[in-house]
Formats: sequence, C-alpha cells, structure tokens
Amino acid sequence: MKLKKLPIGISTLKTIMEEGYLYVDKTELAQHLIENGQYYFLSRPRRFGKSLFLDTLRTVFSGDKEVFKGLYIGESGYEFRKHPVVRISFASGKFTSKDEFNQRIYEILKSNQQDLGIVCDKDLSSSGCFEQLIKEAYLKYNQKVVILVDEYDKPILDNIENTEIARLMREELKNFYSVIKGSDEYLKFVFITGVSKFSKVSLFSGLNNILDITLNPKYATICGYTQNDVETVFAKHLNGQDFVKIRHWYNGYKFLGEGVYNPFDILLFISNEFIYRNYWFSTATPTFLLKLIEKNDYFLPDFENITKDESMLDSFDVDYIELETLMWQTGYLTIIDSKETPIGMKYSLSIPNQEVKISLFGSISDFMSKIQNSMENKGFIYESFLNLDFKRLGTSIKSLFASIPYHLYTNNPMFEREGYYVSVFYAYVKSMGLELRVEETTNKGRIDMVVFYPNAIFVMEFKVIASETKQSTALSQIKSMNYHEKYLSDTRGIYLVGLEFSKSDKNIYKLEWEKVQK
Repeated sequence: MKLKKLPIGISTLKTIMEEGYLYVDKTELAQHLIENGQYYFLSRPRRFGKSLFLDTLRTVFSGDKEVFKGLYIGESGYEFRKHPVVRISFASGKFTSKDEFNQRIYEILKSNQQDLGIVCDKDLSSSGCFEQLIKEAYLKYNQKVVILVDEYDKPILDNIENTEIARLMREELKNFYSVIKGSDEYLKFVFITGVSKFSKVSLFSGLNNILDITLNPKYATICGYTQNDVETVFAKHLNGQDFVKIRHWYNGYKFLGEGVYNPFDILLFISNEFIYRNYWFSTATPTFLLKLIEKNDYFLPDFENITKDESMLDSFDVDYIELETLMWQTGYLTIIDSKETPIGMKYSLSIPNQEVKISLFGSISDFMSKIQNSMENKGFIYESFLNLDFKRLGTSIKSLFASIPYHLYTNNPMFEREGYYVSVFYAYVKSMGLELRVEETTNKGRIDMVVFYPNAIFVMEFKVIASETKQSTALSQIKSMNYHEKYLSDTRGIYLVGLEFSKSDKNIYKLEWEKVQK
C-alpha cells in the first residue's frame, strides 16, 4: 500500500486533504474555540504549525464542509455557516523600514479586497482601509466577519537588534490592530498568532477582551504533534524506528500540558531516511540570542535549571528584553513544571530535547570561540575522554580558549572567574551530546563538572590561578573533598581531573589527573 505524502511546507488544509497528504486532526480544538469564545491569542515558536491551524479556521468559516469529511468537525454535526474572512499575514517578506512595512500592508489589504469583492476609498490610510473592509464585508455578506492574523509580530522581531526601527514597527502595528477593538459589533471571531508575547499595553492597547490561550492546558497540543500522533498517524512511515530515541531527540515542548513535537522535525526526520540531526534549529540562526548571552556573560549551565515567575512570560517588549523570556518564546526553553505560590505562579524551564541541546550549545560555543575547524577540535576532545588521553585533552582545551577573540576580555573581568571557563567548556562538551552535570551536589560540597562516558566518569575541578605554581590546587581539592565517593558504586572507572587556568594568559596552563582505585 502506498504511503500518504508528507505535508512538508504545506499550510493549506484543502491541499492536504484533497491531494492525499498526512494530516494530524486539530479540528476538535478548532471547533471548541469557535463555539466557546470570540477573541483569541496564541504564541508558539516558529515552524510549529500556526499557519496551518489558521488556514484550518479559515476553511471552517468558508463553509466548505466537504473538506472536513472524516475529520472530527466534519462528523460532529457542526453547522458550517459561511462568513467573510479577512486574512493578515506577515510571515513572508523582510521588514527593515517603514516603507517596506507599508508596502506589505498595502499588499495584504489589496488581496483581501479582491477576495471579498470590496474596494477601499483611495484616500484612506491603511487603518482606515482595514476598518472599511470589515464594515463593508459585514454589510455585503450579511454575516459577521472573521479576522485571522498570522505572525503578527514579525515586523518587530525582524528589527529586534535595531531598537529605533523596532519601536517604529510596534507603533505602526499598534495603530493597525486598534481597528479590531473599534469593530467589535461587526466581528464573529478573531484569532491572532505569533512567536513573541508582547504586553497588551504595548501592542494591543484597549483590546482587553482577547483570551490568551498560550499556556492554557486545554490547548497545549493545538500546534505540534503528540506522542500518540507520532505513533499512530505516522506509524507506517516510522515502521521499525526507535520511538524512545525519537522522543528523546525531538519531543519535549510543553505549554502546561502534554508535550509535543515540532512538526518540522518529524516530517524532515522521515523524509531524510531517519537521520538524527537539527532540522528545526537549522532553519534560523539565533544570532541576536547569541549576542545577548555573550553580552550578559551568562552562566550557561543555568539554561537547564531556570525558575521564573509569571511576569517573566509577559515581559517581552522592544525596550525590555529578558534573555530567558526570549529563549522561552522562541522555543529554546520550555516549561517543565509549574507550581502555585503565595505570590503567584512559578515556572521551571529547561531545554526541551536533544536536538536543541546539541544545536544551541554548538551555536553558542562556535560563536564564543570563533575556533577554526570547530568540529575537528570537538572530535579531539570527545576521543580524548573516550581513550583516556589526558595529554591530548589538555592540548584541545588550550586550542579552544586560545581561539576566543581578545576583545571579549577587554574591560571585562569574566576570565578571572572559574564560572567563565566552566561555562565555555560546558557549551563545547554539551554540543557533542555528552551527558554531564555542573555544580553536582555531594555531602562535602559541589563538584564543578562531571562528564559521563560509557566506560568512565570524569570528576572535574576548575581553578583560576593568579600566578603559576607547582602545587595543583584543583586536583588536590577534588581529593581532599572526596568528591568521587558519590560514584563509587558505579562499575565504571572514575578519573579525577584538575584544570587550572592562568589569569594572565586567559588559558589553561595545567591539567592533572588521577584514577581512583576502588
């Protein structure tokens, strides 16, 4: 039996259904939204299926019941009543100036006028045309209007490194979206999606009745594929594959409900003959994010154990960009736990899966080190651990820190702190997919780093020394504190590794090691 086609890059429901592509049915959620509210907002990372869900809503409101044959909403008895639909999408194009933005608004409004058979008065502004379009559509079709907005925030995010232009885009969008509030009597349904979650004050001023379903557990799986979807809808395509490994690599995005896969990962994983690689991550390099990490001298291991309050998730704006907020909204962090406290909700965040861990830390380490032949040097470090070649390990670490540009140290005392060297080395090793822990707690104190291999456990201590000495303070600390005792019951060999860095040279000058005799 011929397998159904994979809907890679297809976000039109009618095409998917009529041309025999696979479709994960989201129409039950769509129906619930339509029957239980009017104004909705949803934030999800890029390439998560937002556009397809919006087109599903558009198709429902087009009244084309035949498209939904065999799907939940098509069999539920839902009354498919046709409504005029205004579609606004900033998904395509680049917005680096007011002129480019205005041109895109003009194109969007012109397309909607053609679809609805309505012509705006020539002397109207874009907001005026938008308003007229809604009113005229209501009068012409004698039905309330549906507004669907895709990537509402892209003109701002395209300019996030240029605050002045970003502010300009924000004000233009604020003025444009204000039309929605004033058109309430003509509106049936409004659904707005994007990546970021700007505060209502800054972008949706006055639109107080919009329901944010971003973290509503009921809609946690509105975009993305669940584990059940992968094991049933894609069962024939994934026949013989390791579902546990697939889950480890690509599942884990959580929005206070069941975890989901990014659809792009699963579709590309199947299309590329089950090769594990960074399909979603590779679609966009988070340059601005990398610059923020470097600027803030962030302790990288903290990315895997972050606790924030509810305000953090609503605090993103052009004039105030918190690193963790940006990482959560863009999909590099996800919510793994939440709890209610006397002062509000607290959220625990971490990196969602293996793909993001390897890719994110790989990008960070390459960005910070600027090392030539980075993959080759990472291979040397990997093999040095594997083969217990500590001399080669020291040489490879020296190459890593020697590659970091001098300007990063200028007027910045970060190289005087052990945490800096731990952080850089952590990103480098993490990008290889190795298991490691930082600041591991024992009954004697905290271990700087522990690296786990199938054949060995490496207990590592980092020290920054003002002047070179013969005495190894790093290795002696591990031994005196008996950090290794935590792992004595493990059958693997245990190796103590002391690394000492010169404050003046900003690089490793001594690596000493010792095998624990059990």
